[in-house]
Formats: sequence, C-alpha cells, structure tokens
Amino acid sequence: MHIASSFQQNDATQLQEVIRQYPFASLITHSESGIEVNHIPFFLDNSTGECVLQGHIAKANPLWKNVKDSAEVLLVFHGPNCYISPNYYPTKKQHGRAVPTWNYIAVHVKGTLLIRFDDQFKLDMLNNLTVQHEQNQATPWSINDAPEQYIERMLTAIVGLEIHITSITGQWKVSQNQPEVNKQGVIDGLSKAQTSDALKIAALVKMHVAEI
Repeated sequence: MHIASSFQQNDATQLQEVIRQYPFASLITHSESGIEVNHIPFFLDNSTGECVLQGHIAKANPLWKNVKDSAEVLLVFHGPNCYISPNYYPTKKQHGRAVPTWNYIAVHVKGTLLIRFDDQFKLDMLNNLTVQHEQNQATPWSINDAPEQYIERMLTAIVGLEIHITSITGQWKVSQNQPEVNKQGVIDGLSKAQTSDALKIAALVKMHVAEI
C-alpha cells in the first residue's frame, strides 16, 4: 500500500498489538482460480522468536486445494477508523480550504502459507485463539469444557493455516499532517461522537499532539 512518510508506522510492538487487538483479518490469496479473499481470525504466535500467524478454515472451503503450500499471501488487519469532517478544523473558518478525510489504522502482513492437517496443530491453534478471546469472560470457556469425541469430530471439519511472516507494514493516519489547532479540533469533534472508533482515533490524535 502507498504510505505517506508522515503516516508510516515502523514500531514492531505497535504493529503486533494491532494484530492482537483486531485479529479478524482479510486473507488475500492468488492461485489458478484467481484472487480470493477470506475473512479469518488469526492468533499471533511469537513464542519461538519467529512471528507466525495461526488460523483455520472449514474443510469445505476450497482455499486449501487452490493455494499451494508456501504460496505468498497478504493479510489486512483493520484497526479503528472514522470519518473526519472539515468542520473539526478551526482553520476552515479562516479560509475554507478543507475537505473531508478518513482517519484509520491498518496493518498489512505478507507471508508464506502452510496448510496444516495434523490434529495437534489444529488443537493448539484453537486453544490459543480461545484463550485469547475468552480471557475477559467472567468464566472463560475452554475446549476441555466440550466432550472429547465432539472436539475430535470438529477437528476433522477444519483445515489449519500457518503463515510465516516475511514483512509487516503499518499505516497510522491520525491527523499527523494537520497543524496543532486542527488536531485539537479533531479531538474535540470525535470526543462528542461517543462511538468506540471515534474515541479511539481521538486518543491516537491526542498522542500526536503531545509529541509536539
């Protein structure tokens, strides 16, 4: 993706944090069948020192037949995003030179895809995903809560995906290119919106005001 220098994010910790907070990714693949997009939650595993993404698809999904092992793939992780009105900019009242835009966070991941059929990988991957997403529940659900034979039957119905990351690119478009007075206007405008994404973007813009 094209990234203006002022919007480029190179901090590996922040890039990985977006993947953890917004794990539902668009997986883009290319094969003889053409370009395909699948929407899949992924778990980021860096326990071995290498960044690997783990996920799965239904066995009925032909992706595992169409894409060859070690094929290059692209994933897009979307963070918070929202509309930015020109009315947020105090400078608009001075000269009128302002247009709408969109603030957002996006992370693009390139990697090589391995198709995994072994039950141990699939079970470990499901455990990782479950622990990550159940941790805020009052009583977290565990795979062990389900009958063993039922889980075994479920494992046969899925195919594991393991993606070895080769590059991560991030874009943080949070009004960095605006003067401080407009950044403050964006913060004030989004704070009144009271939507989750607007408040998150407002907090990110505020971080950049503090950096000045």
